[in-house]
Amino acid sequence: MDMKKLAVGESDFKEIITGNYYYVDKTLLIKDIIDRGDKILLIPRPRRFGKTLNISMLKYFYDCCPEIIPTSPPSPENKQPGSENHYKNLFDSLAIKNAGREYTDKMGKYPVIFLTFKNIKESDWESCFYKLKQLIQDEYLKHDYLLDGKTLKPQEMVYFKKIMNLEGNKADYENSLEYLLIFLNRYYGSGVVILIDEYDGPIHAGYTNNYYDEIIEFIRNFLCAGLKDTGQYLEKSVITGIMRIARESIFSGLNNPGVYTLLSEEFADKFGFTEKEIEKMLKDFNVLHLYDRVQQWYNGYKFGNTIIYNPWSVINFLAGKEKEPQPYWINTSDNKIVETLLSRGGKELKEELEQLIRGEVIEKTIETNIVLKDIDSDEDTLWSFLLMGGYLKQTGKRMDNSGSVYYKVAIPNMEVRTIYKRIIQRYFSDKIENKNLELMLKALLKGDIDIFEEIFSGFVTTAMSFFDMAADPEKVYHAFVMGLLLWLDPEYQVKSNRESGYGRYDIMIIPGDVSKLGYVIEFKKVRKNETVESAVESALKQMNDLEYETELVARGVKNYKKLAIVFNGKEVTIRES
Repeated sequence: MDMKKLAVGESDFKEIITGNYYYVDKTLLIKDIIDRGDKILLIPRPRRFGKTLNISMLKYFYDCCPEIIPTSPPSPENKQPGSENHYKNLFDSLAIKNAGREYTDKMGKYPVIFLTFKNIKESDWESCFYKLKQLIQDEYLKHDYLLDGKTLKPQEMVYFKKIMNLEGNKADYENSLEYLLIFLNRYYGSGVVILIDEYDGPIHAGYTNNYYDEIIEFIRNFLCAGLKDTGQYLEKSVITGIMRIARESIFSGLNNPGVYTLLSEEFADKFGFTEKEIEKMLKDFNVLHLYDRVQQWYNGYKFGNTIIYNPWSVINFLAGKEKEPQPYWINTSDNKIVETLLSRGGKELKEELEQLIRGEVIEKTIETNIVLKDIDSDEDTLWSFLLMGGYLKQTGKRMDNSGSVYYKVAIPNMEVRTIYKRIIQRYFSDKIENKNLELMLKALLKGDIDIFEEIFSGFVTTAMSFFDMAADPEKVYHAFVMGLLLWLDPEYQVKSNRESGYGRYDIMIIPGDVSKLGYVIEFKKVRKNETVESAVESALKQMNDLEYETELVARGVKNYKKLAIVFNGKEVTIRES
């Protein structure tokens, strides 16, 4: 094939089609949207999964080409503007062109309001509000021809100019979507298409930077004014974001919008790349032999029942000269919520995280309506955020007798796993120098328990204040397990809290090479009326009596140690058997 360029970072549909970029045809999204009876559709997907490109594609399909404006409004006999849509040729070789007249007849027939909030990530409310005003100003400037027509009343012209000149107050901008919708409907005599991309981008920034209430109020008023009870002016509205934000009823008043999350079957194959699309793409770029590598690193998502690859990462991977997998999707600001998960308390939560890092599946209730403020207090909201944000995938679901639905979730792929790994590494680097961490693990693997005890004791001392662990060494234990899971992988398998012999060990380290040293580790806190020595003896006796080494022996590991790690306040004693 005539090798096309890869559109790294380009999300304008016209630029991709006219600029000889490689395009994975998603134009049948237009057919699916037209077929849906909803006038308002909310389609949340993780970041970098093609939302902006798809919204841009819808803009060029529907748009009646406002840059070629008739000198006067259309006549009653001809309700459409008297100019040819110069965007039609963009779709000549794409799937929507052959979908049927009921779809192609809608091409270029509607005025479009197109707003993308994806770049509004300010650190304070004043800056955020100013950028919102500029965004709305830009859309009004695109339609400033309305001032030259005869459809605006004198008071409406005053309002229009206030918005264009950034002179309106907060209420003026909250009503700006509604008024522009009405103005365009009146001018063209047809329904208006409203496209809003990444509506919740400023909301996430507001949550992170402590202006959540202000941005929620603005977005709620802006959308409700523009989309509630305005059906007579509206042809379609499509809104994208990462998730449905439930706070303060942003969407509850919008005339029953259709909400299609990544758990829905609808639009499942329209965001991200399917397996069939990936196979064709790799063939087109003569790298089909890299299929397994791409699958391991960037596959794993599941929208509805469709397997989906991360498009941002795949494009960046193919664009690189080395063709070596990297975690292209990482964005540190978006990872803050995962850091919250790792740093806060809760034994059950830590154990579930360990399961995920081991590649296992956990089962959770998932809320599609998310209140960001609840993430700090409601674990179900946190898991829901991680799933909707692309940090987890759903692998199945079940319904119990009461009608409650539970989803099985797991880490999607190697790329996302590196996000968890980097966060844990960053946590450990704050508590223990990398060289000491390396020495600690080398000492453990060599069986030098004295050096291991010395460095581990220092780690516990520095970590105690962060975890507030004076009465709970379990938190040291879970932090230690997560570190082992990530630093010893893949040469060693690390398990925790599993059955072996006649009981449940705390930690087992199983070498892939059975000639190497393995471990069974038991954590114990010194209780009242108990000495350090008696606690050590009790822990060692428990491991021996309950034969915790049974799984190691069954795996063929003959060289192993049993470690008792005993806590007495901030003092740590480690003994081996």
